[in-house]
Amino acid sequence: MLKEFLEDLSSSRAPGPAPSFSVFDVIKILRVIAEEGTIGRGKISEKSGLGEGVVRTLLRRLSKAGLVSTSRSGCSLTTEGENLWRKISETIPYLSEIDESELTFAEHNFVVQIRGVGEKVRKGLEQRDAAVRAGAKGAVTMVYRNKKLALPGLTDDIPYSFPKAYRQIMSLMNLKENDVVIIACADTIENAEYGALAAAWTLI
Repeated sequence: MLKEFLEDLSSSRAPGPAPSFSVFDVIKILRVIAEEGTIGRGKISEKSGLGEGVVRTLLRRLSKAGLVSTSRSGCSLTTEGENLWRKISETIPYLSEIDESELTFAEHNFVVQIRGVGEKVRKGLEQRDAAVRAGAKGAVTMVYRNKKLALPGLTDDIPYSFPKAYRQIMSLMNLKENDVVIIACADTIENAEYGALAAAWTLI
């Protein structure tokens, strides 16, 4: 239901003009507003990395959907918007830029945690391909099972094979059984983030 709602929100079927943004832009904007509380349109553009025209169109769409309210002090989430962001956060509890490690292979790297979807991962090829289509150079997909972080099809012992990456991930996230961790790598942080979200989207 969450995935369908967000995809509908970013599609031409939603109220308002035809969108010039993706579902991942919707998530980025909601995240910025949720973290800031109340924030002006210019700051949203700055923090999200999206152009002001895209931000303006997106805010209009979110406002008409009852998710964002605007005032002289800026934009903020409505109660419905806060509920939506809570659902997104429960599904994707962590997403952030991450430093290089043995598992990264580009200048910029972005990590995302997806709650409880490990059974959907085979060898991570679908996630890698989705990340590449979104502009990343590739992605690495890991699954947390039986208190161990594994790379399906490669190793069940990431602490031994990739100790720096393991320490990074465990220090950043509160992993639970069957969680998935994806690191997307790209030449720009924007492409790394889109790649990570696109890879995560295949599992939601």
